Amino acid sequence: MNLAVLIGLGAILALAACNKNTAAGNDQEAGLEEPAKPAPRVPAASALANVDPAVLYPGTMTPADIKSLGGRETRCLFSMTEVGFPSLLFSGSRRDATIKLNGKLITLPESSDGNYGQAGLQIRIYPVDRQSRRGGLRESEMVVYLPGAPDELGFRGFQRCNS
Repeated sequence: MNLAVLIGLGAILALAACNKNTAAGNDQEAGLEEPAKPAPRVPAASALANVDPAVLYPGTMTPADIKSLGGRETRCLFSMTEVGFPSLLFSGSRRDATIKLNGKLITLPESSDGNYGQAGLQIRIYPVDRQSRRGGLRESEMVVYLPGAPDELGFRGFQRCNS
């Protein structure tokens, strides 16, 4: 009986000493990891070359991607969720839009209000007539037309514009 109690106490003490997680990504290790690098910026024709349009899907931009594009100031962003990172930065003083496709940032010139395109890649932003329930974000739709794809890709999300 005493042996069982001693083994139990030894196990409890051993487990109590295991309260530190040193895996990369935890707070104590965050300073050791390299900062995230932005995705490469490429022209639309290069990004779409030799890629099946069926596998292309807008990606989420990281803070490093946004910073490499000059930040959010004077730009609008389209996010697929109310709290998520954007998939598209658009308009503003530069009159262009940047989308992340296939792990690459592609900047497209504005062809008309809410329409952006180059090399067969077209993006349109349509506002929806109601406000979201939280934060007053404008509900919008983003439609992506890919060259060679039989159908367009449509996404409903939220638009936030910074002045």
